[in-house]
Amino acid sequence: MKALIIGGSGSGKSEYAESLLDGCQNKIYIATMQPFGQEAEKRIERHRRQRAEKGFKTVERYTDLGCITEQELPYGSSVIMECLGNLAANEMFGCKGECGAYERIVEGISLLEQRCDSLVVVTNDVFCDAENYSFETEKYIKLLAELNRCLAERFDTVAEVVCGIPLLLKGAEK
Repeated sequence: MKALIIGGSGSGKSEYAESLLDGCQNKIYIATMQPFGQEAEKRIERHRRQRAEKGFKTVERYTDLGCITEQELPYGSSVIMECLGNLAANEMFGCKGECGAYERIVEGISLLEQRCDSLVVVTNDVFCDAENYSFETEKYIKLLAELNRCLAERFDTVAEVVCGIPLLLKGAEK
């Protein structure tokens, strides 16, 4: 199974993504949020504890998914990668810069697809705002949109989570 789960902040997309791997073995959570500041560190630690109770091992990977080792991600794992929005921002605004960010991310996700029995990618819905953004933010939104379209085309299942309710856009219910 390969699933793309999209939703707004607080929509319940993470909980739904986790439920897709209920009953799976060797569950790994690839976390992409960089711990900027004490509040972020507390939030990350709280999320680690919550996932550990559900049988997830956490692997922190902010960029360079393609460099993830077999020790970190053994073949046959069941994986949640959260979130594509953080990964896109990290790649685009990180030391390697925006040039090649799309390719690095797609290649990294291809590696995950090869190694995983099940792969769930969580992404943000940042496309509904009608605000005017800076040029850099517009480029980020465009990158995330291109990545979401790419994965939606390749993956078996695509669902949007709204108010805790998953709306299946592609594929079959689990």
